[in-house]
Amino acid sequence: MRFAFLIFKYFPYGGVQRDMLRIAKDCVSKGHQVTIYTGSWRGDAPPDNIRVELLKARGILNHQRHQSLIDGMAASIQRDAPDLIVGFNRMPGLDVYYAADPCFLERAHHDRGWWYRFSGRYRFFAGTERAVFGAEGRCHVLLLSSRDLHTFQRWYQTPAERFHILPPSIPDFAVFDRARQRHALRQEFGLPEQANVLLMVGSAFVRKGLDRSIRALAALPQRLLDNTWLLAVGEDRAEPMTKLARELGVADRVIITAGRHDVAQLMQGADVLMHLARSELAGIVIIEALTVGLPVMVTAACGYAQHVADAEAGRVLPEPYDQVHCQQQLAELLDRNVLAACSAAGMRYTATIAAQHSATLEADLLEHYAR
Repeated sequence: MRFAFLIFKYFPYGGVQRDMLRIAKDCVSKGHQVTIYTGSWRGDAPPDNIRVELLKARGILNHQRHQSLIDGMAASIQRDAPDLIVGFNRMPGLDVYYAADPCFLERAHHDRGWWYRFSGRYRFFAGTERAVFGAEGRCHVLLLSSRDLHTFQRWYQTPAERFHILPPSIPDFAVFDRARQRHALRQEFGLPEQANVLLMVGSAFVRKGLDRSIRALAALPQRLLDNTWLLAVGEDRAEPMTKLARELGVADRVIITAGRHDVAQLMQGADVLMHLARSELAGIVIIEALTVGLPVMVTAACGYAQHVADAEAGRVLPEPYDQVHCQQQLAELLDRNVLAACSAAGMRYTATIAAQHSATLEADLLEHYAR
């Protein structure tokens, strides 16, 4: 069968982008053809057996460029006539939507003023969301977390049978010598061998809570602060965060670097994953950390936070977020015995999930929907 994958942009460090490419590879491994239609491709070229069609985005505003991409994708789809159309962004005409973002209407009505609902941006994103979730539609939705199912249904009355809740995808990460990775990480960044390293991985630093992590670092008891550093890896403007670190007196303890391909190694060399996100439908980086035994500090705003709680592999901070509580929990977590217990618990938990589900579950579902 021939599958069309639609995404506005691809870059190698985005969670949904990595999921898309993984699913595409799984589909190809099962004998299907995959074409990815996108407005931008950054990073390594995809495998030769996956075709990428680059489309030109036109327009001044972001939603105008998105609309031009949707129009171009629709024309290409009409020409190519695939068996199944799979979207990784919301747009009309999809057979299947991989839901990696929370409900737009929920956020627009709760987090914005009434005036926002008169903007072109609001009309565009509300329209594309309705095209996917509207009760009269037929698009199947692959949900990464059950948390938002009732939110979508409250706004759109989407029939329950159109939703499929996915278990977290357990990455096939190589297991490295942890002692060697700890040494390599500290050597690369010039840190003491016994240093505590807090790791943050993700683009959109504010949404992922890097500022919260910097504040938590700065508030550690002096005995811990003297031996603790924060390493942030991701694609975003670093200056606002380095400015905050300077203001809090921890500029020499905050390292910010661009996205990297060796995240698995960094995770196996760090002590805690800091994921204090303000909004996160799922958070595949959380599952990646549990898989390699990296304890996690996460906000309950993340869909995958429940897995940290179920595994007893770190700390889940309740909503509404409280910075002082976060700081207290981090100080407690940075105990070697606590870290060791959380590390072992996370690996046991993800191993159990991996044994219970097909490694190509999403590709299996796409086959089913295409029949």
